Amino acid sequence: MSKSTNKTVYAMSRRRKAALTAASIVFVALLVVIDHSPVRQAWHKPAKSQNHLQSADFEKYHGRTFTVVKIVDGDTIDIDVPDDKFDHTRIRLWGVDTPETKNERTGVMYFGPEAAEFTKQAALGKQVTIYLEERRTRGKYGRLLAYVQLPDRKYLNEVLLSQGYAYADLRFRHSFYNKYKQIEAAARSTKKGLWKKVTREQLPEWLKRERPKLLYNK
Repeated sequence: MSKSTNKTVYAMSRRRKAALTAASIVFVALLVVIDHSPVRQAWHKPAKSQNHLQSADFEKYHGRTFTVVKIVDGDTIDIDVPDDKFDHTRIRLWGVDTPETKNERTGVMYFGPEAAEFTKQAALGKQVTIYLEERRTRGKYGRLLAYVQLPDRKYLNEVLLSQGYAYADLRFRHSFYNKYKQIEAAARSTKKGLWKKVTREQLPEWLKRERPKLLYNK
C-alpha cells in the first residue's frame, strides 16, 4: 500500500473516531438533560398502590367528623372536605342501595324522591362521623364507601334500611352483610316505606337477579 493511501486511511480513521467521540458526548449530554427533565420524572414517578390509597383514606376520613353539604341521592352525599381535584368528598353509603332519581338509564324510580328527601332531612347540614372498611375504601366511580353515623349515633345506612327507603345491597360483601339483610327483612315484613306498595317491575334489575323469589306486591 502506498504512503498516500496510508495517510488517507489514517485521516479517515481519525475523522471516524472524532465523529464517534462527538456522538458519545452528545448522547451523554442528552441523558443528563432527560434525567433532570419532567419527562424523566414522569417516567419514574411511582404509581400509588391500592394499599397506599386505602391507608391515605383511613388516615383522612376514618373516625373523623365532617359536615354534609349536599345530598346527591338517597344513598349518596357530599361532605365538606376536598378530595383530590374536587372541592368536596362524595360518599356512597356502604351496603345499601336506594331507588334512583338521577340515573339516565333508569329514570326516577319508585320511592326514589322519598328516599332522597329522607336522607336530606336526616343528614344535610349535620355533623356526621365517617367509618370505612379495611377491605375497600373506594367504589367503581372513585366515591368513598362509608358507614355514616348521624349526630344521634345511629347509622344512616341502617336507618334507610329499617324505614324502608333502601334495599340491602347484596352485590358486594361487607362487614354488616347479614345484618343488613335482616334489617331489610324486618322492614319488608312490616311493609315499611317502599315495601308497602312496590311491585316487581319497580325493583332495580340487580335485585331481581340476586333475589328472584323476593316477596313484593303483585
